[in-house]
Amino acid sequence: MAPPVAVSPLIKTARYSALIAGIIYGKKRYENLKPIAAEERRIEEEEKKVREEQERIAKALAEASEDTILK
Repeated sequence: MAPPVAVSPLIKTARYSALIAGIIYGKKRYENLKPIAAEERRIEEEEKKVREEQERIAKALAEASEDTILK
């Protein structure tokens, strides 16, 4: 096996610069998308409450209609 080759300082600098730039970009992107996702979760929660209420009403109506048909 050959001994490891020394990596150029220019390449090391470029790699770490790209790493740091990626971290900064990711943080800015996350901060940009975070409020959008929070709004989507809030809307989904409201829709879920409405859907559950409609299902509860439909179930109550179904049970009421079953009672009237049998009697």
